[in-house]
Amino acid sequence: MTATPRRLAASAASADFQAYDQYILDEIDYDHMPATGLPAGAAYQMVTGQLELDGNPRLNLASYVTTWMEAEANQLAHDAISKNLVDKDEYPRTEAIQRRVMAMVADMCNSPEDCDSVGTSTVGSSEAIMLGLLAHKWSWRARRKADGKPFDQPNVVFSSVVHTCWEKAARYFDLEPRIIPIEADRTFLNGDDIAPYVDENTVAVGAILGNTFTGQVDDVASIDATLRKIEADKGWFVPIHVDGASGGFVAPFAAPDVKWDFRLHHVRSINVSNHKYGLVYAGMGSVVFRDRSDVPDDLVFEIDYLGGSAPTYSLNFSQSSVGTVLQYYQFLRLGREGYGEVMRAAVTNAQYLEKKISEHGIFTFHNGGSFMPVLAFSLSDEQTHKHTVYDISDALRAKGWIVPAYPLPPNGEATHVLRIVVKDDFSRDMINLFLDDLTECLTGLRDELSPPSHPSIGKGRSPRPIC
Repeated sequence: MTATPRRLAASAASADFQAYDQYILDEIDYDHMPATGLPAGAAYQMVTGQLELDGNPRLNLASYVTTWMEAEANQLAHDAISKNLVDKDEYPRTEAIQRRVMAMVADMCNSPEDCDSVGTSTVGSSEAIMLGLLAHKWSWRARRKADGKPFDQPNVVFSSVVHTCWEKAARYFDLEPRIIPIEADRTFLNGDDIAPYVDENTVAVGAILGNTFTGQVDDVASIDATLRKIEADKGWFVPIHVDGASGGFVAPFAAPDVKWDFRLHHVRSINVSNHKYGLVYAGMGSVVFRDRSDVPDDLVFEIDYLGGSAPTYSLNFSQSSVGTVLQYYQFLRLGREGYGEVMRAAVTNAQYLEKKISEHGIFTFHNGGSFMPVLAFSLSDEQTHKHTVYDISDALRAKGWIVPAYPLPPNGEATHVLRIVVKDDFSRDMINLFLDDLTECLTGLRDELSPPSHPSIGKGRSPRPIC
């Protein structure tokens, strides 16, 4: 006798119920792949149940990374999720979109009209920075070989507040890292700072447009002027790679008169994090070069085993097309005018937040002089408070807010700060809710009679904040 559709549905429901019952009662072995699978609904419920224990992304004030996009963007992400960006022959329109996005990023960075600027999307700014430094190392080596000079001691100059990926690049690519120490009251570089560290073996100088720790911006114009003088006096050409992971999408709109980009002659490469103030979800960065000649031909591979032939310059191979598609959507959706409104609103909200926090009278801010919508602040006199920035961070986390606390380098025991990144979805209403919770946390900590819960301040804490 053939089962009716209703009976089939009832049978499937019974099997699902038994699977759910097993999933609820049985312990899961997290170290081994399960011997048998679960129905889709049960697996979904199990995974989402664990993800719900994460923090709320909208309340994560630690991260620069975009946590919200419009419904149309979410649909585009779903539509593009199955396309591998490296398959250029199979997905020619997606490849065309990537070329357009890179051209728009280069244009945003004031690419000179007499240059053939090139770029590529990457899996975040870490890969982008590595590609930039790798190109500059090979160009430096080619110049040294052509001049008959030794090329076995390359170095790279950057400050002590760079992202970890700079130190990784130096180690992975056999570059001597010449690290300029930074003080808590001025966490940025200028031309005078770099002069003693640069020599004929310097592959590049790294300049940061909004460092991870405080959001302050290196004086790239001053660094460029110093390198121009060094080139004129000694004949050494030293390029600048600008790490615009944090500020590359902010400066063009919030501080358009600040020169940090290809308007400066020695700026030869720039990376941006599209998944930060580029306003797309995590997983995309970009690196753009002033001119095609800044990328040695030997570093570009022609891939022909996917159908057709396509040049590629990357550390990874396969890459999701989602970030590129979403960035194109945002460029079309917002345009220069829209990005300007978003960035200026973020800066205005950051200024409002700083003013309100300063009214407590117990904090010192370390982000002065920067156009970045980032606040870094410490207790004015840690010795007079029975609580620490780590206690404040913990108290805020108990209310759902994620605000990191960490020491500033290079002296990790000297100054400890809290950091807040103001993004496009941190509205004035949410800011006021946060301020209410901060006041309540500070009041509660003042009323405690116990000593600080972190007497060895900073001990065992990561010296680097969440990016």
